[in-house]
Amino acid sequence: MLNNSRHIRRVDKQKIMEKNNVLGFVLVLILFAGLSSCAGKRQPQIALPADFKGPKELARLYGVRITPNDNIFLYNEGARWLGVPHKLGGMTKRGVDCSGFVTLVYREIYGKQLARTSADMLKHDCKKVSRRKLKEGDLVFFKTGRGGKRGKPDHVGIYLKNGRFIHASSSKGVIVSSLSEPYYARTWLTGGRVK
Repeated sequence: MLNNSRHIRRVDKQKIMEKNNVLGFVLVLILFAGLSSCAGKRQPQIALPADFKGPKELARLYGVRITPNDNIFLYNEGARWLGVPHKLGGMTKRGVDCSGFVTLVYREIYGKQLARTSADMLKHDCKKVSRRKLKEGDLVFFKTGRGGKRGKPDHVGIYLKNGRFIHASSSKGVIVSSLSEPYYARTWLTGGRVK
């Protein structure tokens, strides 16, 4: 019995020491956070646009479930362009073409300046990726046969998730489409991950 009570006291001491170690670690983190905030540097504040849509509204617009792992700013920026008509060479909400749309969204969301044509984007700004390895924000390239040189893309969009991408269609303006739609499956060229 005496031996058993010593074992219990030893286990209790170990538990207390473990709790103290955890508490000490937490206190160090709090102290570090307090000191860094006193250093005169303000923590950056993220300002949401006035027309910011929540995950439920964005999920309805895109037909996909928006999770905390998704770049909600990409989805929101894309939603601001939905329905904008197609205009060859356009770069405004009055009219935009596919590469203009991708260029504007990428500059706004990722702070990157991309080439102005889909062929130059693929050639200069991207590393090719297969369709099955696409990630949110990757570019999707198509050869629709509406011009351009053989083997070079003449249409581009931004991949979202679950096979869906946003782009400026020449017939419907800025829309969300699926890679499994027969037209896009037939004209698919490659994916591109921006460098």
